[in-house]
Amino acid sequence: MARFIFITGGVVSSLGKGLMAASLAALLQARGYRVRIRKFDPYLNVDPGTMSPYQHGEVYVTDDGAETDLDLGHYERFTGVAARQSDNVTSGRIYQGIIAKERRGDYLGATVQVVPHVTDAIKEFARAETDDLDFVLCEIGGTVGDIESLPFIEAIRQLKNEVGRDNAISVHVTLVPYIAAAGELKTKPTQHSVRELASLGVQPDILLCRCEKPLPETERAKIALFCNVRKEAVIPALDADSIYSVPVQYHGEGLDSEVLRAFGIHDAPAPDLTAWYDIMDRKQHPEGEVTIGVVGKYVSLPDAYKSLNEALVHGGMAHRVKVNIRWLDAEMFERDEDLVANLEPLHGILVPGGFGERGSEGKISSVRFARERGVPFFGICLGMQMACIEAARNTSGIAKASSTEFGPTDEPVVGLITEWMSAEGLQKRGANTDLGGTMRLGAYEAKLSPNSHVASVYGANAISERHRHRYEVNGAYRDSLEKGGLVFSGMSPDGMLPEIVERPDHPWFIGVQFHPELKSKPFDPHPLFAGFIEAAVKQSRLV
Repeated sequence: MARFIFITGGVVSSLGKGLMAASLAALLQARGYRVRIRKFDPYLNVDPGTMSPYQHGEVYVTDDGAETDLDLGHYERFTGVAARQSDNVTSGRIYQGIIAKERRGDYLGATVQVVPHVTDAIKEFARAETDDLDFVLCEIGGTVGDIESLPFIEAIRQLKNEVGRDNAISVHVTLVPYIAAAGELKTKPTQHSVRELASLGVQPDILLCRCEKPLPETERAKIALFCNVRKEAVIPALDADSIYSVPVQYHGEGLDSEVLRAFGIHDAPAPDLTAWYDIMDRKQHPEGEVTIGVVGKYVSLPDAYKSLNEALVHGGMAHRVKVNIRWLDAEMFERDEDLVANLEPLHGILVPGGFGERGSEGKISSVRFARERGVPFFGICLGMQMACIEAARNTSGIAKASSTEFGPTDEPVVGLITEWMSAEGLQKRGANTDLGGTMRLGAYEAKLSPNSHVASVYGANAISERHRHRYEVNGAYRDSLEKGGLVFSGMSPDGMLPEIVERPDHPWFIGVQFHPELKSKPFDPHPLFAGFIEAAVKQSRLV
């Protein structure tokens, strides 16, 4: 039977519970254990698919088409275990299922209540598909004390009793703030947070204490005394220079050893951290650097492009170079002087995914700059669509080329996708359907042209990548675009949907309809990002 590790947070939000869960899972995995991480989100949205990036950050998409929390990206990047629909659940999805059952009469006239019906549904989610695992790590979103998280805390209290004390532990992540005026780290917020959690019936076994100054032994002992844990179970977690240093740092503080001790496991093999030491070395000791401009819409909030940021870092690791990312608001490129001043110093230009018309003309202008100046260009999702519109306008003579996403147009080079084939069969959508979950989502295959640049990058003629989009490049314009030099080098297996475009006469110009950043990992950089950074390194020698 799988053992459960429940991870909660206290004092304040944004303490890095997701990163902690990913790091702990990586450490257990390095000892030879089979792990999976799950995220419980207390908000009432069914999933984050319709939430603004400014509210929630990026939406992470799994192979099976789930729109999930960005923490699942950390989980995949650190463990290499592909996330699934069953690894993220929200209060909204829990209540949606319960209300559907109630309407069908499944509860046989019973009064439907938080306990037992909601808590049972949460426990069912936690225990599903765990037979082949050694450890299941369950992260509870939000902060202890939030009214939204109470059913989840109650559910893990019940589950700890049901599976037995030897099969479930609780790890609580807290903040030990440094008060500069007093010159001290203060333990009282941690004490109050643990007391709040204990009052709900969950006594933490391990405390991970985030702090910006080293935690003195006296304060560590004080926390242990007032929070009813062993002193060795109070784990200091200082700010790290890189997220990829965190697993090694936590191992050095004894986190994984203390977790195993809490389960009564005393004969576990030592972890093999060779890969993590190599990642740290590549990150901390680069042999050069490049500057990449990301021309986007949500650049004021880097979490909106979290996976993209990390994939660029991974591409740098592949070539031992530091990647400096310059986040550029596409709207400012509607003036030519801003365009040249900001893009000329760059070694590569990337236009990422997004929704809506705002900033689209600036993105198109940045594509044109990259094409005309021979600067390595990478377009992702909307970025590929903007590359196609730019080509239509400027190399194929279609002056009014646009996207129906931006309004009615006589030249719909990009249009709403109304039907496509998936593993479940033919999918159909209309302009007035619900926004949530109605895009082309998840893993789809693509066939690559044998002699194309992208086929050489992948080293394959067939690939599978994750999608999240509602609009597609219109295949009816393929001949016109190819006459202008933009080649369709990747298509869906049925030959209907354009997946990749490239310019053979350009040093590195590739646009993809999918999101390759979602599959990149520090120990396995995505080939497109590795290739893009390699081209940027060559460009840096020319600038």
